[in-house]
Amino acid sequence: MSDNLPPDSSYGAGSRPPAGGSENWERDALERIALAAIREQPAARRWRIFFRFLFLAVIALIAWGVFDFTGDRVVKAGKHTALIDLQGEISANSDASADNVEGALQRAFEDDNTAGVILRINSPGGSPVQAGIIYGEIRRLRAKYPKTPLYVVVGDMCASGGYYVAAAADKIFVNKASIVGSIGVLMDGFGFTGLMDKLGVQRRMHMSGANKGAFDPFSPETPQMVAHAQDMLDQIHTQFIDAVKQGRGKRLKDDQQMFTGMFWTGERSVELGLADDFGDAGYVAREIIKQPDIVDYTQKESISERVVKRFGASVGDAAMRALTLGDKLQLR
Repeated sequence: MSDNLPPDSSYGAGSRPPAGGSENWERDALERIALAAIREQPAARRWRIFFRFLFLAVIALIAWGVFDFTGDRVVKAGKHTALIDLQGEISANSDASADNVEGALQRAFEDDNTAGVILRINSPGGSPVQAGIIYGEIRRLRAKYPKTPLYVVVGDMCASGGYYVAAAADKIFVNKASIVGSIGVLMDGFGFTGLMDKLGVQRRMHMSGANKGAFDPFSPETPQMVAHAQDMLDQIHTQFIDAVKQGRGKRLKDDQQMFTGMFWTGERSVELGLADDFGDAGYVAREIIKQPDIVDYTQKESISERVVKRFGASVGDAAMRALTLGDKLQLR
């Protein structure tokens, strides 16, 4: 009868309990499971800590960008010299935009403790519109606050649109090796008509308005287009020249190359009347304004502002470049 008994179902068909009895086997299995769980706990804990720190870092970064802990805050002081930096290309979407520089200028002039303002420029130029706005704002503030002088201190370069802005200052200080001048306007781009002919590529453009496709790089230039572009450039160049003459006055020497787009060293610019003297920001604050304590009023964008502005600018710039392939007026 015993030969016909079914196998123990707890071990499955054809299996046998391990040697030593079922109790020892079960205890060994439980010990292995417990040891594995213990070994996994530190790793899981480390991952939890890592993700918590990552989450806190993201929250801190967002808070820093939104509340701008380092942006426009100026440390208040007693009588001091206000410093504003204008660095890089002057354009609507750069740190050297009219909005940023205007805001910094206004805060500096409105502070009753400001004995004088230094605008430190290191720029190759850029947008004539943005440069013109800054120029006009400097003259407005100088008229409103006649007892607060504004001096420009030139770094490596103060050319074209950078010099447009500098011309509004009471005085311009340079280094002997600075690059100064380049009073001119340009409009540049590319033409691909010859290449297209060689490649057998046909341009297809449909438009409403006879001049809507003017300056298309895939279409040949016409005498009318060239004349119109030159007329625009001449008008803006005249505006630039008038601003320089108004700002510098009789200090400018009579030189035939003055308004041709030529540029000079800082040493030569003093001789030509484009600049007044040599000196850096420390020298001007200490010896000219007589207030060696310098407070930086430069407007710095928060991270959130930079992200939004750069994203919007990149989208808009991509759209404009798709239409114009880079043709734009520049003071450089």
